[in-house]
Amino acid sequence: MREDFCREYAQRLTDTVSEFDWSPVVKLAQGLWDCWEANRRVFLCGNGGSAANAMHLANDFLYGIDPEGGRGMKVLALPANTAVMTCLANDTDYAEVFSRQLSAQAERGDVLVVFSGSGNSPNVVRALEKAAELGMKSFAVLGYSGGKCLDLADCAIHFPVDDMQVSEDLQMVVGHIAMKWLKSRRRQEGSAA
Repeated sequence: MREDFCREYAQRLTDTVSEFDWSPVVKLAQGLWDCWEANRRVFLCGNGGSAANAMHLANDFLYGIDPEGGRGMKVLALPANTAVMTCLANDTDYAEVFSRQLSAQAERGDVLVVFSGSGNSPNVVRALEKAAELGMKSFAVLGYSGGKCLDLADCAIHFPVDDMQVSEDLQMVVGHIAMKWLKSRRRQEGSAA
């Protein structure tokens, strides 16, 4: 591999980040804060690398935002339970693996965050539809054209980049920005008390 290959990838990522309107990420962070303060639950989902990102960020929101105080967020990464995922995929349809979990566990006022490169994965689309039915607040972190999820989410965080790996990198950037802000705000409020 040549160094220019690395530079080109880094430049695609840098260009996307530097030109982005971050206001939807502010809405996501505030939505997560409100959910946390109300003692509601956050659900995360995605497929493949996006599923791994959902699981990583569930850890960050459960522990990373308040490691000293021990009052992390009530959060669940929907792709994390292999038994549930394979049961639902086998017995119903793979398109229902997230929406069925929401039907059983989510309530009005909870938050759903979906991660998708294309925005067209049927199970992620169904999750957003189910969130609307249940009265949840929904966010979507998307790449490419944003797909169907662009219009289904209450708040879409859309990076119009036609590169799955850069899209997945940006999911983590968004998640880590939100996590660090939540942690910072918790510390500020703790020190003011």
